[in-house]
Amino acid sequence: MLKIKIIDPQKPNQVQEVDLNPENMLNHECLIGRFTNCDLVLDSGEISRMHGKICYKEENYYFADLGSRCGSRINGENIQINQDYPLKPQDMIQIGRFFLMILDFGSENKENVLQEETTIVEKKEVQSKTQEIVEPVAKSPYVSPEEYMPLAKVEPSQLQRWIKGELTVRCIDIIDETHDVKTFRFVADPPVLFTYKPGQFVSFNLQINGEDISRSYSISSTPSRPHTLEVTVKRVPLPPNSGSEISRNLVSNWLHENVTVGSKIKLDGPLGKFTCFAHPSQKLLFISAGSGITPMMSMSRWLCDTGANCDIVFFHFARSPRDIIFRQELELMSARHTNFHLAISITRKERGHSWMSLTGRLDANMLQVVAPDFRDRTVYVCGPDTFMESVNLIMESMGFPLENYYEESFGSPGKKSKLASNTPSQQVTPNVQQPSLKDIFRNLPTEDPSQSPVES
Repeated sequence: MLKIKIIDPQKPNQVQEVDLNPENMLNHECLIGRFTNCDLVLDSGEISRMHGKICYKEENYYFADLGSRCGSRINGENIQINQDYPLKPQDMIQIGRFFLMILDFGSENKENVLQEETTIVEKKEVQSKTQEIVEPVAKSPYVSPEEYMPLAKVEPSQLQRWIKGELTVRCIDIIDETHDVKTFRFVADPPVLFTYKPGQFVSFNLQINGEDISRSYSISSTPSRPHTLEVTVKRVPLPPNSGSEISRNLVSNWLHENVTVGSKIKLDGPLGKFTCFAHPSQKLLFISAGSGITPMMSMSRWLCDTGANCDIVFFHFARSPRDIIFRQELELMSARHTNFHLAISITRKERGHSWMSLTGRLDANMLQVVAPDFRDRTVYVCGPDTFMESVNLIMESMGFPLENYYEESFGSPGKKSKLASNTPSQQVTPNVQQPSLKDIFRNLPTEDPSQSPVES
């Protein structure tokens, strides 16, 4: 039997001790990973489903990494995959953010344990005599706070602010937002306070297949949480016969496949004028589609964190329920902040994913239901070019004052942020008649299977 102490730096007061018995299991192995069927489950996004194993053979215990995406360490040293490393008491295995400390091998292996400290742990009566029971106790190895809580070793007044320019960051976490969207969380070494305006973007300076490539991504985190910086990236469907060539449009896929916890990336920024920070307003309307949600999320988090007394309508469009990025967090924000109003419409239902809310693309009736006072709001729109063109035409046709309209395009590799022109692309007579609620709900669009899904 193998005794292990599990330490989670995010929960330092909840140290867990477990007993593993690989000698009694199939193939004498205990699997470790995120998958619920593993013998030891470590529930964290950076942990692989089948991360590693502890096996028992030749009266010894061994650890092996099973080709995990973020790797494993023993006593601070990186280890090779699919190789058995012998274990002894006081060894420290690092898997993602978790530390597994080997405490004891149990009675069947005590003859192999050398130079361990001992202590009297209990007394019991044996044949009318008091007998001392002596068991080995492993001494906990010292782990520097810089390994699990680096900011604890830095005075707040000594932290530098990153305001602009090139910076090398390190990935510390990867979050699966949906089946094809990941959030990459970064820090700097040494730590800095990331300073930017909510809604801005950064440029990643990458080298892929020997080629220098720069690609811009909106910051999805908020400057009100300055110790980390996050970008949220959607995998791009590969066109037929694309081969292995990496184009500018496929950098997102490269990030999905190559960036792991510990990876370092050079970025430049912050850049962009698409931010509510520059245009204060008491009433806001955010309209987004697909991955265009990322700058809206940055602005919404900032407004909620800073206690802004603004009325916010957050209106998002997605292909299906499983494609809604940040869904749980948005629902929580809506529940906790009375001034944050959430509306989501999907353009395609999927079997196994129920949906009881809006369906279809934006039109005048849907806009009137979600934000009947939209003419009094400052509007921010982000998504594919075709989506924004449609929103712009609807706003023009309904008499919206376009000096309060801002948009950011996700439809091409180049970023753009602009104030919509006051000159309509075509002459439209605004319909200022206010329909009744009964008429509005009667005319709400229903799902049309022939419609193509919203691009993202």
